[in-house]
Amino acid sequence: MDNRELGDPGTPSFQVEKYPFFLLNRLVSRYNGVIEPRLRGIGLDIPFWRVLMVLGECSPRGVRDISLAAVIPLSTTTRIVQRMAGVGYIAISESSRDARVTEVSLTILGEEKLVEARAVTAPVYAGIINGVSAKDFNRLITILDRFYDNLTAFENVPAPRRGNNAGT
Repeated sequence: MDNRELGDPGTPSFQVEKYPFFLLNRLVSRYNGVIEPRLRGIGLDIPFWRVLMVLGECSPRGVRDISLAAVIPLSTTTRIVQRMAGVGYIAISESSRDARVTEVSLTILGEEKLVEARAVTAPVYAGIINGVSAKDFNRLITILDRFYDNLTAFENVPAPRRGNNAGT
């Protein structure tokens, strides 16, 4: 049977083990469970790690940009950024281009912590991709990007209300 049908929650043949979003959530949860103790060992938690990884690509960055890149709600990102500034991993400043934007940059201590975080998480990543060909890995990235892009059509579209059946 076609796994796309088995993964469709709207079909009677639905199987949660074929539902890609269940599988993705299960994967991310297990991954976080594996790296969390490693991060705790160097004084980090998952939210700090996510912000450090995002800033490691580009710093300074606005809080909203960090929020989007780290897939963390803006209000939560703001609290994380405040906590990280409190321990000296990041510096916060007003954007010179737009005073409404708070820019966040890594400090030297933050850069050092990022190096540590990468060192403790890299072996896990290497183990995860072990045996996966470059072609399969690239295909996976392409498919995940396609799923992400396809969700755009459903953003800002109101969900159907309870009790309202189409066509009645």
